[in-house]
Amino acid sequence: MLDRFITPVIKPMLKPIVLLLDKKQVQPDQLTLIGFVVGMLAVPFLAIQAWYVGLFFIVLNRIIDGLDGALARHQKHTTPAGGYLDICLDFLFYAAIPLGFALASPNENALAAAVLLTAFIGTGSSFLAFAIPAEKLHLPRPQFAHKSFYFLNGLTEGTETIAFFVAFCLWPAYFSELAYTFAFLGAITIFTRIHGGYNTLKNHSSNQQTRTNIVEGPKT
Repeated sequence: MLDRFITPVIKPMLKPIVLLLDKKQVQPDQLTLIGFVVGMLAVPFLAIQAWYVGLFFIVLNRIIDGLDGALARHQKHTTPAGGYLDICLDFLFYAAIPLGFALASPNENALAAAVLLTAFIGTGSSFLAFAIPAEKLHLPRPQFAHKSFYFLNGLTEGTETIAFFVAFCLWPAYFSELAYTFAFLGAITIFTRIHGGYNTLKNHSSNQQTRTNIVEGPKT
């Protein structure tokens, strides 16, 4: 929900770093892999309840994740392969953070982590599944034109996810309550994405059929 507002604010802040990385001939896919490794380092620290160290790696991962896309656009080197790699590793990272809290305290956190991961599967699959026909049908995506895939809006997007991850680390004793809250918000996102995506595709098909009938004229 907040991504459309946060992205324009962050992009100018990343520009100097992007220029430096470009000068050093760093490739976007290299940054994507480095960011993933950095993000996964959070998991063992969360498991041993070193919350602030885990938070450091989470934040660093998100900074690098913003840089790889910005660098690709600066180098005019955005590719389907790069976008695919980025989204796959992002989802692995997102899933790993609740796992870290479950490992830290299985009795208190495991169920809440499982519920949250279920919500993650729903929010992720609901827009990734839509991206396939949306790309095939060349549907417009004005709010996220810089993305390498069609990004279907929702109540919980990247900004909200990271905000909750930060909250998990700052108030780990309330992980379960926060996780259930985020899962509930995720459920709303799942519903709105499936409802919106289904109707968008259905209306597009109906409009296409109408245009076809007009072009072909009445059958005799």
